[in-house]
Amino acid sequence: MNDSRLARFRRWFWRPPRAHGEVIHDRTVGFLELYYDLVYVAVIIQLAHRAAHELTLEGLLQFTVVFALIFIAWVNGSLYLELHGGDDGRTRTVVFVQIALLALLAVFIGDAATSTGQQFTLAYGAFIGFMALLWHDGRTQDRHDRPESVQVLGGYVAALAISSVVIVAAVILTDELRMLVWGAFAVVWIVGIALAGLRPTGLQRVIVPTDALVERFGLFVIIVLGEVFFGVVNGLVAIPRDGLTVVTGMVALALGFAFGWIYFDLIGRRFPRRDGPAIARWMLGHLPMTLAISITGAAGVSLVEHAHDATTPAGTAWALCGSVAIGLLALVLIKDTLEDASRLPSVYGPVGVASVAGAAAALAVGWFRPAPWLLAVLLIAILGALWLFTVARFVTSDVAEAAEAVGSGVD
Repeated sequence: MNDSRLARFRRWFWRPPRAHGEVIHDRTVGFLELYYDLVYVAVIIQLAHRAAHELTLEGLLQFTVVFALIFIAWVNGSLYLELHGGDDGRTRTVVFVQIALLALLAVFIGDAATSTGQQFTLAYGAFIGFMALLWHDGRTQDRHDRPESVQVLGGYVAALAISSVVIVAAVILTDELRMLVWGAFAVVWIVGIALAGLRPTGLQRVIVPTDALVERFGLFVIIVLGEVFFGVVNGLVAIPRDGLTVVTGMVALALGFAFGWIYFDLIGRRFPRRDGPAIARWMLGHLPMTLAISITGAAGVSLVEHAHDATTPAGTAWALCGSVAIGLLALVLIKDTLEDASRLPSVYGPVGVASVAGAAAALAVGWFRPAPWLLAVLLIAILGALWLFTVARFVTSDVAEAAEAVGSGVD
């Protein structure tokens, strides 16, 4: 009896990875995935903390490159749990190893562009290499896939392995060259995902949008929204506080909230179409969206620090207004991939046009550079007007279809 229980425990603790053919469409996000996502909060906060004081073109480019690396890491880890994970000891163990490596990334990410670049490179290379091992293990354990699916996964594992070697090799380079390698790495991965979406036997062969996957991408948006909150709070803590400073901080906080409001009403918890190009654009569209929100948090710190200035500093104004513009254009990219966009063109078509207009208006606000509190209020007004326009389109469209679409976003 004891031997039988021990055998069952061993089978549970080191259960083979779940096969690709074993898709769980109604699977809910578990505590392990929530814990995994929570770790990224620390990583992104450390990255944004440094960016808040380097709102120059060079500083924002470096922030964008490193953020893209973190997004790629998160996508790899999240997709692995979606496709191969389970509620067993093996999954918990491999997730803990990922979390440990992410902790190292959080330690070294603040100065990754300069003094801690080598350490960050080694930690990131180790993370990508570990993911290559996990994906390879999942591929070799999978006996239910069609041959073409196994071939796609083989190419993916090879890409991860090569990426790990390239990243680690960059440790010998100068800071400037290393940043170029990171940027090239991010571009290659973005282009690779886009191309995989175009192949008939590519992305759509291995990724099926499920409730859990859609929710995970929404959770990543919540992660960067949390960074906005921490950034504003840390900015208020670090300086003397008076009425205008506190009001400016609260307005900056409301700007992040407005971003989240629009995303979750228009995009969040809505399924992309189940074809390769739509899945690829849906995933990749979340990169500029979350990047924009994260820059908003970093720029919010500077906004608070300059609350008494007559005009917003140029770097802060362009970072904040530019991030709003990028976020609205990302909304256009993502919304065109949704099933609801195909079902309700009278809603999503005009909203796309309004989003582009809102992006132009945000850039105009950055050009005039009003006082920090006024700049944030004007950006909130732009986002608020877009949200009201979206609601109006839902209300005036076919009632039954609109109600169904709204329900799919909030149920």
